[in-house]
Formats: sequence, structure tokens, C-alpha cells
Amino acid sequence: MILSTLFIPKDVDAQLFPNLGRQRAGIASFGFLKTDINPRSVGMGGASIALGDDPYGLYSNVSSISLNDNPRFMASGYTYGLGLMQNYLGFVGKVKSNYVGLSINTLTSPAMEVRTEFQPEGTGEYFYYMNMANGLSVAKKLSDQFSFGIRINHLYEQAAQYHNHSVGADLGFLYITDVRDLKFAVVVQNFGGKSQMDGDFIENPFNRDSLQQPDYYNLPTIFKLGLSIVAYENNGHQILTAVQLNHPNDNAENIRLGVEYSFRDLISARFGYKINLEGQQWPSFGVGYRSKIGYHPLHVNYAANITSFIGTKHVFGIAIVFNKNRSQNEVVE
Repeated sequence: MILSTLFIPKDVDAQLFPNLGRQRAGIASFGFLKTDINPRSVGMGGASIALGDDPYGLYSNVSSISLNDNPRFMASGYTYGLGLMQNYLGFVGKVKSNYVGLSINTLTSPAMEVRTEFQPEGTGEYFYYMNMANGLSVAKKLSDQFSFGIRINHLYEQAAQYHNHSVGADLGFLYITDVRDLKFAVVVQNFGGKSQMDGDFIENPFNRDSLQQPDYYNLPTIFKLGLSIVAYENNGHQILTAVQLNHPNDNAENIRLGVEYSFRDLISARFGYKINLEGQQWPSFGVGYRSKIGYHPLHVNYAANITSFIGTKHVFGIAIVFNKNRSQNEVVE
């Protein structure tokens, strides 16, 4: 079923999922928070909140970091072209019965020339654009099957001399069953108040209207509901399928479908599709490879997301799980 939906025609897609909510596009600030920086997730179309013990789970579902007692470090980067980059760094460790994570998510631009109506070729001055989210996460395993997590993000935005500060929160829940590793997850990302740009706004005497202060905008809050299940497993071959519903406050609801094939937990191939997401009518894909650095498992991942607006976006990532027992015979994810 999931594989067949990867080839749903665009007109059928529009009939099944009417255009409700797209008129809200552009009403939220800190839009970089919506970019999926998890390479495994990107390869599976964004259907990632119920994957469980994912090395990049600190980003996708904060509750999942409670599924592994070993410290982990992860890094990933998104390339948009023209020097625009988004990077993510995260670390997870265990403190008593709690799991604590630290993360930095940044979007930066190259130097851009200042242009005016009288100097369209540039004034000789340059400015930069930057977004940053510094996160502190805490998760706890309430039982062998149920986990909960929360992350608090300090958000910062700067464009030339203008800047914006805000605070957002992520909540994650994960429930694991005994049936074919079936998992259910609920996530709320970027929940917070309104904010506005601040700085020295200079009135332009050529404008008819008087100087207007920037408006207040909400964070791009997203409610996510998802599940995953191992559809097939035999002789080292495994097929994992996932489906996820996203309900953003600044766009229409959309559905994410993902499939991951893995062989002996060493190599992986991933495919995904997004339904009712404008400009995302092509499937995404990715690959993964698992190796070791000494006793410590190393995860290397790549994914590509084809869009209609800004071409193909590439995301790379590495993650290291530090084996505290330093035993090569012990299985460590």
C-alpha cells in the first residue's frame, strides 16, 4: 500500500486532500525550524517520529533518546546552493534516570551586497542572515514501552542590523508494542509565543506611508502523529515502513510515507513521498552505512529531496554511539 502511494498522480492527490490551509503560508517566523535536518528522515519523506532508536532522534522525536543508554554525538548539514547552509549538532547522555541532550541548529547565508533604489548594483556594504536554535532536551522512559521527552529552544534571528529572539518548546511521546516492533508517536514541535524583528528601523522619505513597525508572528508549530512497523524480516533482510500526519499552523495538512530496506543492519536504502505538500511531488531517497570506530558504532547517512522551487536539496549526516562497555561482542545501536 505504502509503495503504491508513491505514484499517486498530482490531480488525484488534489482530490483526496483538498487545498485547506495553504492560505496560511508565510504567517510564521523562524521558518528554518521546519527544515528536516535528519538525513534518515529526509530519505523516508519525513516519516520519522516513530522510528524509535534513531541516532538523529534528538531532532525528530526527543522522547526517543531514552531508548539507548550510550552517549551519542550527531552532526548533519543541509545544502541549498549559493552558499546557503543549515547545520545541526547534537549530543545525548544519561544523567541518573534521565536522558539529556544539547543541540545547535543554524542557518547561515554568505555575504550579500546592500542595494538601494539609487544604487541597484550595490553600495559596497555587505550583510549576513542567520538563524539559530540552541536546545536543551530531557527525556525519560516511564516504562519499557512508553517514553516522554521535552526540549526548550532559545531562538535567534539576525538580518543585517535587525534581530529577533524567542523561545520554543518541543514535546514528544513514543509507545512501543510487541507486535512486529510496531511504534506509535505524537510530537508537537515549535510551540511558543509571538515575536517580532527589532532594530534601528530608518524611515524612508520616499515611501507614502509613515514608518511601520514589524508585525508579531507565531512560531511554525507542527503537530505530528505517526507510526512505524517492520513489514518484513528474514535472514538479515528487513523492510521498515512508516506513515506520518503533519498538521502545521502555517500550511495545509500533509501526509508522509517512508520505506527503509536494510541488510544485516549494515547498509540501508530509503524512499519516501509527501502527499499534499506543494512543490514536493517527487519521491525522496537516501542511503545509510554503518561501521565502527574502534568499539563505537558509526552511522553515515545521505538523502536527497527533490523540490520544484529550489531544485534538489542534499543532506549529509554522521552519528557516533559511544559504547560505554567497550565490548566488541555487545550489540550497540
